[in-house]
Parts: sequence; structure tokens; C-alpha cells
Amino acid sequence: MSLKIEIFTDGACSGNPGKGGYGIVMKVPEKSYEKQYSQGFRLTTNNRMELLAVIVALEKLKSPENDIHIYTDSKYVSDAINQKWIFGWIKKGFKNVKNPDLWRRMVPLLKTHQPTFHWVKGHAGHPENEICDQLAVKATQNEILEIDDYFEEQKDGGLFGK
Repeated sequence: MSLKIEIFTDGACSGNPGKGGYGIVMKVPEKSYEKQYSQGFRLTTNNRMELLAVIVALEKLKSPENDIHIYTDSKYVSDAINQKWIFGWIKKGFKNVKNPDLWRRMVPLLKTHQPTFHWVKGHAGHPENEICDQLAVKATQNEILEIDDYFEEQKDGGLFGK
């Protein structure tokens, strides 16, 4: 039985780059099911958190049989999919694309789950987007923050300056 699963995501950064976090709300309306997730990182960017939120949510799905709808306030993420930029990036091996590690992680998830992406205006009173924002911001304030290995390696390697 196919279910409609609604996934709401947001990323936040205190400084850009700086401490970052993501927030996720996952809902199955016909079953009145809702789950929330968040995670903080010690040094990252807002776009990485926006993208990681979607990836983590898709990785949590157990079945590829469902009707997945992702709601994000990130034009970076929604346009990459809806405007089909990602297909050009794949052809070029993600050369000169920011966050290639995360986009490569996203591609098989898109193929498996075939989600529909919806852009929502951020900080405009959308209830689930507001919850995701609160989760993401709170995650940046955790005492223990994860390490965004790829970003920190690139930064230390001189790509972002020292």
C-alpha cells in the first residue's frame, strides 16, 4: 500500500560558514504519524545543512513504494531538482559544483524514492517550516556538535582560504 509521506526540511547556520544544523519533520497524514529529527555541526554552511536535511530524511525512508513530497525553503535545493540542474551536474561529474559530496549522496536517493519537491517561502508562517527552522537553530546550540568532515577538509585544504 502506497502512502503519501510529507517531508519538511530546513537548514540553519550561525555565521556562514559557522555552526550549523538541520531540522526535519516527517508526516504520514493518513496515519496521523509525525516524527522530528535534527542535528548540529560545528562548522558548515547553510546550503550544506539545507541539502543534508533532505538527504537524511530520504535515508530514513524504509520503502521506495511511497509518494514522497519534500517541502523546503531552499531555492538552492528545490531548483537543482525542479529546474533539472542536477542532470547537468551528474554529466559533468559534479565538477565545479558546490557540495559535490552531498549531491553524490543525494542522487541514488532521488532514483529510489522519486520525490516531488515543493518550495515554500521561509519565515512566512508555514507551520512545519517554522518547526524545522526552530529544530535547526536549536541543533546549532547543542553542546556536542558533529563534524562536517568534507567541509572542514576542504576548508583546511585551502579551498576556502585559511
